[in-house]
Amino acid sequence: MSTVDSPPQTSAPPTAGARAAAATADYLDQRTGIGTAIKEFARKIFPDHWSFLLGEIALYSFVVLLISGTFLTMFFVPSMNEVHYHGPWASMDGVQMSEAFASTLRLSFEVRGGLLMRQIHHWAALIFMAAIVTHMMRVFFTGAFRKPRELNWVVGFTLMILGLLAGFSGYSLPDDVLSGNGLRIADGVARAIPILGSYISFALFGGEFPGTDLIPRLFTVHVLLVPALILALIGLHLLFVVLHKHTQYPGSGRTDKNVVGYPLFPVYVAKAGGFFFVVFSVIALMAATMTINPVWNYGPFDPGVVSAGAQPDWYMLFLEGGLRLMPGWEFVIGQYTVSMNILVPGVVIPGLLFTTLALWPFIESFATGDKREHHVLDRPRNAPFRTAFGVSFLTAFFILILAGSNDLIATHFHLSINDITWTFRVLIFVAPAIAFWLTKRICLALQRKDREVVLHGHETGRIVRFASGEYIEVHKPLDAHERWLRVQHEPRRPIEIEPAEDSRGVRRKGYRKDLLRQRLSRVFYEDRVEPVTPAELAAAQSHGGHDALPAAHDEQHEAIGAGPGARQLAPEPEDTEGTKGTARR
Repeated sequence: MSTVDSPPQTSAPPTAGARAAAATADYLDQRTGIGTAIKEFARKIFPDHWSFLLGEIALYSFVVLLISGTFLTMFFVPSMNEVHYHGPWASMDGVQMSEAFASTLRLSFEVRGGLLMRQIHHWAALIFMAAIVTHMMRVFFTGAFRKPRELNWVVGFTLMILGLLAGFSGYSLPDDVLSGNGLRIADGVARAIPILGSYISFALFGGEFPGTDLIPRLFTVHVLLVPALILALIGLHLLFVVLHKHTQYPGSGRTDKNVVGYPLFPVYVAKAGGFFFVVFSVIALMAATMTINPVWNYGPFDPGVVSAGAQPDWYMLFLEGGLRLMPGWEFVIGQYTVSMNILVPGVVIPGLLFTTLALWPFIESFATGDKREHHVLDRPRNAPFRTAFGVSFLTAFFILILAGSNDLIATHFHLSINDITWTFRVLIFVAPAIAFWLTKRICLALQRKDREVVLHGHETGRIVRFASGEYIEVHKPLDAHERWLRVQHEPRRPIEIEPAEDSRGVRRKGYRKDLLRQRLSRVFYEDRVEPVTPAELAAAQSHGGHDALPAAHDEQHEAIGAGPGARQLAPEPEDTEGTKGTARR
């Protein structure tokens, strides 16, 4: 029997294009080290959950803002010089207006695609702010701001404030009646600040309102200063994400020492690239079918004209609502009139709320005394005080938004605007308190339900009679994944401190600080439900009877652990897509 050796197979020589690409890549790698960066990014694992796309929506909306804003910049004239309009919009023909408003009309009716680009820019701004706020809500309610991400929370909060500034400055550029009224309100808020108010107003407007310098200054802020700061902070935000790795939702196989998800290449890149076009398509569809900010209906700004039914964009509406709800309280100190009706809703309350929100990671860390790193997110029910505070904050926010539209509510539903205003004045104090109490009760009830399910299993509705005549309902034991989700969190308790005086009767240094921390921790964790311990599970199982499968008792005990604090991981979910993996931090 003879065999014939086949000739060795040789690969085809690389083409000229392949050689050029390889040479270019080698050239760049030797001079920039980009190969190491690409290798590191390609191995980065991203958890697969829809809520992580909220930040991407904000990023992609900002990209759309940059592209559409560049187009608008080529045609907009940031000048308050007076001209007479002559164009296709007949109702404005011959009307005196600023060059800013006239160029806005030209963009809307004479520049090809100008109106579409204006509306794309405006809708993208609204979605950008909505995505930022929703993303911060997700981070807040899941505790993603804890160590080591406190600074990244502050960066994200600053991005939100810059988004507000970008939206307000851009909204004011057309110099129409609606935006002019908004600027007049801003001037009033600035003037309400004691002692410094008039100086701040003169500095902003270059003299008495409205002056001739504001639109050029807002244009510079809107197209240069704020976008540059936002781009820098987005880069810093993403850098922190890379350094700290990604947070992930609790589940079997997920710990503070790993990340379970999909790699950047090729899975996440394909998803992210496709999602950008989805976001852009939705914005373009909204811009093509839904009119927004029709400035030609309002007319050019006139300080003596106030439009009825005028509201700013949604993200500034809470300030409008606060101004409408505040009674007209003023008092005089010496020669100065302190306008509480503007100062309190326009400066004091937003300042307190935003400061609390910015410092929340540090407040919670101080209350808990927890200095460990956290990469697995909280279930909102397991942090009842934080969840209740967030819901009450949002409740107040929505009431202020509704109050900012009290005139529209009155006209559409044929109600008294005074009755509506007084109703919202009461609700702004009562509704957040009710929302806090109700949310906290719901969170504690859900925790108790988790305990019951872990100890006894799911109800099946199947009734069994014993030989002794006793009737019981058969409960279905939890599988390992369900059980782990309900017992993986650690118990949170108010911290204990040492006595005020030591054994020699000397007052201990730092006692006041410790006492403040203890009181704050009691506010956070006085009302709580402890997670199930292995001892409690063993005691529940010893009563037998309620499980149709007694062998499952041992499995539950093994999954929770052999003792307090020894909660073991349940089996990792099977990989059904072939590309899912786990990376260590």
